[in-house]
Amino acid sequence: MRIFVDVILPVFFIFLSGFILQRIFKLDIKPISTLAVYLLVPFLVFDTFYTTPLNMSFFYIVITSTIIMVLLIIIGVVVCKCLHYSKSDMNAFLLSTIFPNSGNYGVPIILFAFGTQGVAYAMPLMIFHTLLMGFVGIYIAANGQGGAKRAIQTVLKQPMNYVILPAMLLQKFQFHIPVNFLKSIDLISNTTIPIIMVILGMQLANVTVTNMNWGRISWATCIRLIVSPVIAYSVCLLFPIDPLLRNVIVVMAAMPSAANTTLYAIQFNAKPQFVSSCTLITTVISALSLDLLLTFF
Repeated sequence: MRIFVDVILPVFFIFLSGFILQRIFKLDIKPISTLAVYLLVPFLVFDTFYTTPLNMSFFYIVITSTIIMVLLIIIGVVVCKCLHYSKSDMNAFLLSTIFPNSGNYGVPIILFAFGTQGVAYAMPLMIFHTLLMGFVGIYIAANGQGGAKRAIQTVLKQPMNYVILPAMLLQKFQFHIPVNFLKSIDLISNTTIPIIMVILGMQLANVTVTNMNWGRISWATCIRLIVSPVIAYSVCLLFPIDPLLRNVIVVMAAMPSAANTTLYAIQFNAKPQFVSSCTLITTVISALSLDLLLTFF
């Protein structure tokens, strides 16, 4: 109950703010999502890589996250093939199941559960999840608009993919950005997660319960909230990972569907109603599933 009141309820409050805004003003969401994808997220990525040192823990984060994502893709494709989903349905299903909401939901949960030491692991994990979404997520979302070639071209047009290496080099060689410029970067970076949450709330305002495909949402929810953390725990056992890092990876893997996937679904018209519905349902159910999971850590 304390986790729900202190962490989950404030997250829902931000979603609710966007929901109410959209119900009243009926805004066009796509220009706002374009702002987030092409401006805000690149600043967040640069800021994180510039301020986060790369060490062995980051190496384990990269390896385990990649393996977990690949296994979830395989499971998702198998489920979609068995249920005879169309290509567009499969793309939306994969968007809803592969990527956890590790930023605006996961980091606060980790802070409450494991303190600042847990957050030190959660932040680079969150940003690597963002990178995976920026490459693989955008590829999947855009794949329905013109095949693999078009999807690859879309990925290459994403500005966030071009700030990673400069940020890493500046951090590696300890190049200090002038304070006032760094403050400007921080200001924009800090707005990213709240705006994405508001956009998700706005998209949820366009979802009607009667139009939800409960069968497909149930499959997506099961994979996102149950299968994903089980896979994460199994993968972590393959490496000599610090127990705290292992716990953070597993709990982050148990987060609901990522808010960023709703952005990409809106941006590339990859069945945003289904993707946002999965995000809503997994977020609601995660209030229970995370409570249960955290009792074991």
